[in-house]
Amino acid sequence: MMKKKSLLFLIIFFSITFNSFSIEPDIFVQSTVNRASKLLAEGTSKDEKIEKLKIIAKETVDIRGIGFYTLGKKRKSLNEQEKKKYAELFEEYFLKSFSSRLAEYTNPEIDVRNKEKLNENYTIVNSILKATNERPEIKIDWRIYTKNPDNPLIRDLIIEGLSLARTQKEEFASVLNSNNGNIEALFEVLREFSLN
Repeated sequence: MMKKKSLLFLIIFFSITFNSFSIEPDIFVQSTVNRASKLLAEGTSKDEKIEKLKIIAKETVDIRGIGFYTLGKKRKSLNEQEKKKYAELFEEYFLKSFSSRLAEYTNPEIDVRNKEKLNENYTIVNSILKATNERPEIKIDWRIYTKNPDNPLIRDLIIEGLSLARTQKEEFASVLNSNNGNIEALFEVLREFSLN
């Protein structure tokens, strides 16, 4: 009887623990960075690293959220078919851009320093990319989307005060402005980048 009660207690305890488990944003960032660093230190080819980095990005980055943020006001005037097309093209663009840049590093060492909860949906995680002989120390802040605490996602990287998402938004706005707001022009830019 005692064994049955103990077993029942353990089952209830673990089901409560696992169901209420949420990942702290700073731990999420450090584990993501460690995962990428380990991969980049492997003796595999650049192409293999790129493919594996894409998998990590799909699991840890809110690619769709970043995509629609970078589209700015234009997203409101798109129909459902254009939104779907944009989301697909942006994901290909983002994954290629992200993975090919990161694959250049051999073993980036990043230390997470602290975090600041902005609200229920966002936390900023502060980190430092350690200096090497080739580059100085770089300050990187991670904007983490925490609406679902069980599945935090990266929404932006702020490198030495410069937001990558905002920079991308400005670039896309420039393409649209120089093409009279024609979304097809932006589609073509995204498509060309992914094919080259």
